Amino acid sequence: MDTNLENIQEQINQKNDHDDQVLSFILGREEYGVDILTVQEIKGWEKTTAIPNTPEYVMGVINLRGAVVPIIDLRVRFGLDNITYNESTVVIILRAEDESGSQKIIGLVVDGVSDVYSINATEIQGSPDMNGTIHTDYVNGLATVGDKMLVVLNVNQLINEGILASIKKSLNAE
Repeated sequence: MDTNLENIQEQINQKNDHDDQVLSFILGREEYGVDILTVQEIKGWEKTTAIPNTPEYVMGVINLRGAVVPIIDLRVRFGLDNITYNESTVVIILRAEDESGSQKIIGLVVDGVSDVYSINATEIQGSPDMNGTIHTDYVNGLATVGDKMLVVLNVNQLINEGILASIKKSLNAE
């Protein structure tokens, strides 16, 4: 793991002290962010075990210390151009809660992690309602960090309704 990734992982490990921290990552030409409290860890890309009859954005599963974790290519899920995986490709392991309160763990393949930002909740502006590839239900809002715009994702919505619900629907359709 390179030094930047180690520094970001260290900031994630200290996440209990800060509730307004956002881990940013690169996907295509855009920068996205997730609440750091939802991040369990960041891993380098590794081969997955494919699962038949799942949507194309489901890369497969990995064994993470005894837990089977589905790995999602967020680029494919958001309808962006495909990219070849390289040394900067990482998997962000996220935790979400479903309506019953049970924890779901999922890995998102992204082009690379960028930084950890402190963003006050009042600085996050609502996202405009557009018919783009990313459903606005999965977006908490937009934050300006320096000279760039950061799309802050709603991890619970993205994982539960945007990913797991569609996987379940595709498996039930078979």
